[in-house]
Amino acid sequence: MSRWKPDAAGRLSKAALELFVEQGYEATTVAEIAERAGLTKRTFFRHFTDKREVLFAGTGELESRWLAGIAEADPDATPLAAVCGGFDSISEMFAERHAFARVRSSIVEGNPEVKERELIKMHRLTAEIEDALVQRGAPAHAAKLAAQAGVTVFHVAFGRWLQQEDGAALRPLLDDSLNELRSVLAVG
Repeated sequence: MSRWKPDAAGRLSKAALELFVEQGYEATTVAEIAERAGLTKRTFFRHFTDKREVLFAGTGELESRWLAGIAEADPDATPLAAVCGGFDSISEMFAERHAFARVRSSIVEGNPEVKERELIKMHRLTAEIEDALVQRGAPAHAAKLAAQAGVTVFHVAFGRWLQQEDGAALRPLLDDSLNELRSVLAVG
């Protein structure tokens, strides 16, 4: 019988999260994560550049789903409407990751180094969205505003979603947050 077991990255992520919860993020080493997953440190580094990246493994998928939604938006859509074109796909992605996202969020919030990494990644995502909007023909300033607004709507809705028990609640919360933004911006 083979010693090889599938899904090394998934096993490493699961082991890392368990250890981060059990003994804290700072106290957990890559060697401990690999050992818990039944793998080697070398295998860990084939999948992740460092232990912080375990918490950000879904960033690439988030980016690609969101950018695909923008690309598929109606050509006549406003920049903000195009940004919202990715909401369905990213909501589906997160529906299955609710428990992970809740634990991950507490780890990120409790560790300044990890929080900084998250802010950098969100900044990069905002820039990618902005570039996608410019490629669609949006003026640069409108693309910047729409990208920042869309990521802010996502951030607010995501925070509310983490407090929910229903993993499928993200999509309606995105709509609620977008409507709240519109009401805040409404000229009185």
